[in-house]
Amino acid sequence: MKSIRYPLFCKGDLDGFFGLAVDNLVQVLVIASLCKELCGFSDTLLFTTVFPGIAVSLLVGNLFYAIQAQWVARRDGNATCTALPYGINTPSVFAYILFIMAPVFSRYSGNPEFGPQRAADIAWKVGLIACIGSGVIEFLGAFLGGWIRRVTPRAALLSALAAIGIIFIASPFAFQIFERPLVAMVPLFIVLIGYFGHVRFPFGLPAGLVAVLVGTALAWTVPLAVGTPIMDADRVREAAKLVAVHKPTLCWGDIVSLMTTDRNLLWSFLGVIVPMGLVNAIGSLQNIESAEAAGDRYHTGVSMAVNGVGTIAAGLFGSCFPTTIYIGHPGWKALGARSGYSILNGLFFTIAFTLGLGALIVSVIPMESGMAIVMYIGIIIAAQSYSAVPTRHYPAVAIGFFPAVAMIAVLLVPAILTGSGATGGILPMLVAHGEKLKTALTDSWWPIGVYSLAGANSGFVITGIIFSAACACLIDRRFRPAAIWCFIGAAMTLLGFQHAFRVEPGPFALSPQELLFYQRTEEYFAGTRFFVNFPEHTYLHRAYQIAGGYALAGVMMWVMHALRARGRAFGDLAVDVHDMPLQGGVVPSRAGHGPESESQSAELPDKSAEQESELRP
Repeated sequence: MKSIRYPLFCKGDLDGFFGLAVDNLVQVLVIASLCKELCGFSDTLLFTTVFPGIAVSLLVGNLFYAIQAQWVARRDGNATCTALPYGINTPSVFAYILFIMAPVFSRYSGNPEFGPQRAADIAWKVGLIACIGSGVIEFLGAFLGGWIRRVTPRAALLSALAAIGIIFIASPFAFQIFERPLVAMVPLFIVLIGYFGHVRFPFGLPAGLVAVLVGTALAWTVPLAVGTPIMDADRVREAAKLVAVHKPTLCWGDIVSLMTTDRNLLWSFLGVIVPMGLVNAIGSLQNIESAEAAGDRYHTGVSMAVNGVGTIAAGLFGSCFPTTIYIGHPGWKALGARSGYSILNGLFFTIAFTLGLGALIVSVIPMESGMAIVMYIGIIIAAQSYSAVPTRHYPAVAIGFFPAVAMIAVLLVPAILTGSGATGGILPMLVAHGEKLKTALTDSWWPIGVYSLAGANSGFVITGIIFSAACACLIDRRFRPAAIWCFIGAAMTLLGFQHAFRVEPGPFALSPQELLFYQRTEEYFAGTRFFVNFPEHTYLHRAYQIAGGYALAGVMMWVMHALRARGRAFGDLAVDVHDMPLQGGVVPSRAGHGPESESQSAELPDKSAEQESELRP
């Protein structure tokens, strides 16, 4: 331990708190809206059970990661150590509502024996079990996290984060800012002035706080001049009626009752629960790597285990939604946040949700006031993915963006088709282009190629990691590791983790049920509990050809490694592009350029097993 001054709270913690709180509030808004609309949740269930359960999960994780930051700061003598950001997991919110709870509610609400209220109760209980299952998978993933970090190039772990940061975090908020420019653009420039320009505001007020205050004032006053209302005073009055003490309730009895009465119902959603748990674990792993790239060394196993515990706590106390180590650690660090912002976030949501203040806060503070803060976080994530890797690995970072770009297209196209009156969704287009692919020289990359690159659910994250890792290995001429990554890609594709998808007739929606046990749609599973029924004319893309492509590429690179090691072929070019200076005269560093370097790591100095074991909390 080293003697340093590391206060529990600092001024930057206020900025960090506003950004993290806004990020979590977005999830709360989505949960409240979709659970009411698609799952039949009543206000009583949401505000007296689900929200207090969310509070428990946030408090558990936020307090631990704040304490962990205090310990790491003193261990390493790191006065700028920033706690790992933590909150509600965004992909799981959508996956669990759209692909688990909404189908359960739809199945039972139309049955006269159940009715909407009982159907909503069953959907909620299934969501609790799904949440606990995801937490268990995240917890078990903690025991493999350190090893995965050691064998995976840093460019691969950070590339997928950068793509998510720009495409799924920063971009949607940028779109929304320009939908409400009179309210949102001024807070945007306040954030740019404070965070990028490093300008001090009067009285030392944090830029994030100024942006939220100004944005809130504009949202309530500007419509008076232009006649376009944004805020609603009636909503505030209705929200005030919900203010009351709501203690978290242990829901173990509800969970056990469903597990003992309807196990088959749970089996049918295994294809969502397992892959989402794995994706959450991978995301946490990436974010821990991101923190280390920013200078904060956290023990991988402990950090991931507590993340799993937080998710399990959520399910036990009434929340259906997993938590996760958030993307964006470098952004919070750049804001000057340390450990206090994590404590403030946990306490804020605990107080708000146990006192019934959640609806009131949402009705008073507009999202537009805090969008720019979250947008800034996404930008910083992308910037770090380049600054934290060797210059020669920049192409490996860039190639990891393509699956995420494909995924945003997958999400936007159905909405565009529906808006244009195409009631058949994307299915007719897929079928037509599938037929064209059977002829020679057909330009049919759209839409099958885009949908294959994205895959179902969050498969694009795994695809981005595999492509970036293989590319980083090839840049360093490490052909055997690159081949191994291709073989991993082939296996993951066959199992349905990536590239596979299913489109049913009607409004388009990617189903995640094919993930992990994709072959459940094959006829040889018919009559077993693993078989997945699907409507006639469903478009099934099993991605077997993509798996074959991975395998062939892997074999090719394995042969290249063997020939190169024997000095027979595939030697270095006389003029090495890695040695050519970039603009400005900066020469990229080199590592692992000869046959003897196949076993050497081409990354920045990695964590050794000894270092990893020394990193206690």
